[in-house]
Amino acid sequence: MIIDTSFQRYHMHSTGNPVLPGILMLHGFLGSGKDWKHYAERLQNEYTCFMPDLPGHGATPAPHDITGTFETIGESLAELAGTIHADPLHLVGYSMGGRLALYLTLHYPERFRSAVIISSSPGMKNPGEKARRYESDKRIAERITKDFDSFLDAWYELQLFATLKRHPLFSEVFERRKANDPQALAAALKQLSTGCQPSLWEKLGQNSLRTGFFVGEKDRKYVEIGRQMVNLCPNSELFIFHGCGHTLHIENRNLFLERLTGFLAGTTRH
Repeated sequence: MIIDTSFQRYHMHSTGNPVLPGILMLHGFLGSGKDWKHYAERLQNEYTCFMPDLPGHGATPAPHDITGTFETIGESLAELAGTIHADPLHLVGYSMGGRLALYLTLHYPERFRSAVIISSSPGMKNPGEKARRYESDKRIAERITKDFDSFLDAWYELQLFATLKRHPLFSEVFERRKANDPQALAAALKQLSTGCQPSLWEKLGQNSLRTGFFVGEKDRKYVEIGRQMVNLCPNSELFIFHGCGHTLHIENRNLFLERLTGFLAGTTRH
């Protein structure tokens, strides 16, 4: 399925009957909408799952240099959400997709019913820290275009992915990552970097949606960020996944599905 918005063309996968409640599912950096396929197949009798390839990933083209900012990509996703389903959607986002999902939650709450933010953050408050992160991500983008295979090997050596690297599904995940276009990924990284994301810390107190922050127990940085967010964010709850790291939705599929469906069902009752 191809969806055109004012700023961006999206390639999107979907499952389920359109009359069912909808879920917009946003993947992380290097991923694609297909990352959610396992869950979409299990949810299709209760929900319609919409799984776009985010800009520069899968079959969705990279954002344009002029219009492709974090804010305009967020706006295009809000426009997409209003196009694909008659009613407000549930929202699920992981890592980079989680940052976009949190932006949507706080800027376009009328388009959504609830939000699940996985292993993610509201960005950076300090301008100097943001600038340094942006320069670091630009260097990573250069590595991606020069030698993508070498970059992938190094990327998954990061401590962030230590638990994923030991997981039986890692080889399958790694092979899917290799299918991306390095040039498009590099362009997306420059525009979706945490270094160019507006800080959302100041807006957390204005949250009006029921929000679940999902974090892996072993992902200590994001456990602490999750605790800070839930203390600032009304209508929110922190869910810690025992034994999991950053990719908790891959590392423990059964627990993730159980907690996700429980959260969504609770939102429906509300």
